[in-house]
Amino acid sequence: MPTTLILGASRGIGLELARQSVAAHQRVIATARSDEGLARLRELGAEVLRLDVAEPASISGLSWQLDGEKIDTAWYVAGVMCSRADAHLPPAQREFDRVMHANVLGAMQAIPQVAPLVEAARGRFGFISSSMGRIGDVGGSNAWLYRTSKAALNMAVAAARHGYPRALFVLLHPGWVRTDMGGPQAGISTQDSVTQLRATLASATAADNGAFFNHDGSRLNGW
Repeated sequence: MPTTLILGASRGIGLELARQSVAAHQRVIATARSDEGLARLRELGAEVLRLDVAEPASISGLSWQLDGEKIDTAWYVAGVMCSRADAHLPPAQREFDRVMHANVLGAMQAIPQVAPLVEAARGRFGFISSSMGRIGDVGGSNAWLYRTSKAALNMAVAAARHGYPRALFVLLHPGWVRTDMGGPQAGISTQDSVTQLRATLASATAADNGAFFNHDGSRLNGW
C-alpha cells in the first residue's frame, strides 16, 4: 500500500487530498495544528500528526515523527493569505512573519526532513504554489506579500530538487478554488482541483523535475 504524506491537511485542498487519497486505498499520514483538524482527518481514516509549519519548534521535530518511513507521495499544502494589500502599503512585520513562515520557512524546514523519505521510495513531492508567484507574468501588485511568498517558495523548490535527485519535485497551481482562502465565487471546486492535482503529479516524469504546473496538467512558464 503506497504511503502519502500531506503537510497542512486540516481543511480545503489538504483535507480533500486526504479524502481522495484514502479513497484510493493509500495509507495517509496527514498533519494539522488543531484538535478539530486532527479529528476531521481521523474520521477520514488518516493517521495524524500534530504540526504547525509556521512554528520552527513544531516542524523541527517532524523527522523523528516520520522515522523509518518511506513516502511515495508527499504534499506541502500549508499556506496562508496576506491582507491582500497592494504595493502602496508596506507589510507590517507581524504580517510578514506570519505569511513567510507558513508559505516559505515551513517548506524549507520540511524539505530536508521529508525529501530523504521520498527519495527512499523514489517518490514524488508536490508543493501547492500559486500563479500569483510567477515573476514573468505579474498582473498587479495586489496581495504583494502573498505573491512574494509564493515566488520564494518556487525558488526554494527549484533549488532543493538538485539536492535530492532520486525524488521528483513539482510545483502546482491549484486554480482559483472555492476554499476559505479562495472564497465562494471561485471558479473551481475543491474536489475537481484536487482530482486534477493528483493526476498531474502522478503523471509527471523525470523531465518535469522542478517544473511548475497548472492543476489541469498544463505547464506554467515565466516563473
